[in-house]
Amino acid sequence: MTLRKSIFARLNNWIIFILMTIVVLTIVIASTFLFNFLKKEEIKRVDILVSALKFQQEVETPSLEVQALLLQIYSSNTTIPMIILDKNDQIMEHKNIPADIGDDPSQIIALAKKMEKSYPAIEIKVPNGNNQFVYYDNSELLNNLQYSPYILGVFILSYFVFSFWFFRTIKKTDEGYLWAGLAKETAHQIGTPLSSMIGWMEILKLEDPDSEGVHEIEKDIERLKTISERFSKIGSVPELNDTDLNKTIEDNYNYLRTRISKKINFGLHLPTYTVTVPHNRILMSWVIENLIKNAVDAMRGEGAISMSFTERNKNIIIEVQDNGSGMTKQQARNAFKPGYSTKKRGWGLGLSLAKRVIQEYHNGDIKIAQTEVGKGTTFRIMIRKA
Repeated sequence: MTLRKSIFARLNNWIIFILMTIVVLTIVIASTFLFNFLKKEEIKRVDILVSALKFQQEVETPSLEVQALLLQIYSSNTTIPMIILDKNDQIMEHKNIPADIGDDPSQIIALAKKMEKSYPAIEIKVPNGNNQFVYYDNSELLNNLQYSPYILGVFILSYFVFSFWFFRTIKKTDEGYLWAGLAKETAHQIGTPLSSMIGWMEILKLEDPDSEGVHEIEKDIERLKTISERFSKIGSVPELNDTDLNKTIEDNYNYLRTRISKKINFGLHLPTYTVTVPHNRILMSWVIENLIKNAVDAMRGEGAISMSFTERNKNIIIEVQDNGSGMTKQQARNAFKPGYSTKKRGWGLGLSLAKRVIQEYHNGDIKIAQTEVGKGTTFRIMIRKA
């Protein structure tokens, strides 16, 4: 069921991504078509204007109405830059060119030659043989519009990315409050029977204080207290008061070693010197316990687990290695997701909580360093030294 949910979740993400891509591409393509349409319209306007100029050259005495029409056509161009030169590159007329060029003939001629690279000059034949050439280019508005599809596409894409980040942040915040609420409620629920057990424990001590069973039950009551503290701390920012990480790991190892199958060879490799690392002992023990229990489940009660603790530059590396069933690539990718589990029992929360403790509370990292189906898995925790 969890796997099917994961597949559907990824499928939904792909559908959203594809739809976003289609929307952005559609807008970019539509804007490109609009730009090309406006470009063709400007070329048509230039053709009409050149036709009017040709007519003016061909007709010696046009009527007043025709002169007024020609003047209106010429005056209607208020955006398209145009320069008219004769065959000797003498300036006949110019319009809508940049103001900084002014009346500098050399700059105007240079601009005309630059325009010719975009559009070929249109020749106007004159009766005296001094033919004229019309140079033109896109209007400033059209030049700005040619970049608008890409700017618009980037803007829309940025909007979608921001929206995705925003809603994801809200979702994570809501999940954080939910986790905190569940954790505190669990700690509260454990507290009631725990208080009763402590009372009964005192009664048993009066009857037989040296009983081995009494001592073992005392240990488990202490463990329940620790578990209750873990859940109470997961809903708040814990203090990183503990510094001797060797002792935290060793104490956890000694507790777990007596409570896992004798068929499991459980080894610990610690430095011979004290390593100072700010951490929360209760939460760090929880992380290690989760990793060990996962390893035990993967080996089905028989195999070997190795826990090591080494220094690397300014970081501390804790590794838990087993020779259990291992994971597929897909299982490894989903291992730290809340609710994901390959086991029939359990809620699939252990590794997600471990990730939260290491990343959010200890500013470290936890990952699957190596895994192979049938050969085992290595989990690696990395946190910075003091």
